[in-house]
Amino acid sequence: MFGRLFGRGAERPAADPHALPVPRRQKNGMYTLRALGDTRVLALVEAAEAGDWTAVRAALAPFDLGRDHQVLGELADVDGVQDWIGRAVEEDKEHRATALLISGARHIIWGWEARTAERAVNVTQEQWRVFHERLDIAEEQLLEAAELRPEWVTPWRRLLTSGRGMSLGRAINETRLDAALRRDPLDLETHLEWVSQLQPRWGGKPGQALAFAQEAVARAPQGHRLGCVIAMAYIEEWVESERGDYLHTSEIQAQLREAADHSILHPAYAYRPGWQHDFNMFAMALSLAGERHTVRRVFQTLDGAYTSWPWTYFAEPEKQFARHHRRA
Repeated sequence: MFGRLFGRGAERPAADPHALPVPRRQKNGMYTLRALGDTRVLALVEAAEAGDWTAVRAALAPFDLGRDHQVLGELADVDGVQDWIGRAVEEDKEHRATALLISGARHIIWGWEARTAERAVNVTQEQWRVFHERLDIAEEQLLEAAELRPEWVTPWRRLLTSGRGMSLGRAINETRLDAALRRDPLDLETHLEWVSQLQPRWGGKPGQALAFAQEAVARAPQGHRLGCVIAMAYIEEWVESERGDYLHTSEIQAQLREAADHSILHPAYAYRPGWQHDFNMFAMALSLAGERHTVRRVFQTLDGAYTSWPWTYFAEPEKQFARHHRRA
């Protein structure tokens, strides 16, 4: 029915045997996605919350942590992982690279928790000290993981984040970008990280990030999730502009529609655990651009599934998602 109403590509994904049941919705029909909406990822997260390394290893079996940034991100976000993962690094020689990868990713998140989201001028000396101490550990562990498993792309994407936080400079970060893209030239998360690094607030020049995103998407096959980099590039442009209506142009609306049709709304798009994150990026970008047609198809497919990123650019992210969802 939705395909007839809104056009090709608006159909909801086929039933997934691993999909988590949708939790009780809020009054506005939305709910927060948990564990990438996947029962296997939830088992992995629960094992990490319990500090059970054996169970974590078993739950990782269906996934390739060296390539799946989103699954790694779920582990890195678990509070307390830093308290026990060090033992796995030292004691489990067979799975040392995996433990190093998880620990390094966690220490980056943990480091930013110490720094907080405050502007740099408002971060105390003690916060900076702890931030750099944790990122130093992350750097060491991720570099070792990359050496042990040279085919992995995830350590290099995380090293881009720590390199930005440590202000290691453009040359080092470009080397890390190249290392990631040699392993996967179409890796979305690597491209998203570089779009962030090219923003003026991180030393880039206006327009650099958007040009990088456009060139990347031009190489992507139809149905590939790399199209999301266009959505995030425009969201970042909106953040830098500090103007609410900055994206309200027919040209930007057309570019976002084309990128969505080329990627997430294309029949070849693969619905994998966490696909809702891809759709939320487009939902926010299209909403900011005031687009009225494709945004309806995106929200229809999401069916109320909310992911905090990238809506956290708003002061009240859940309310903004609900408002735009209702309008669509």
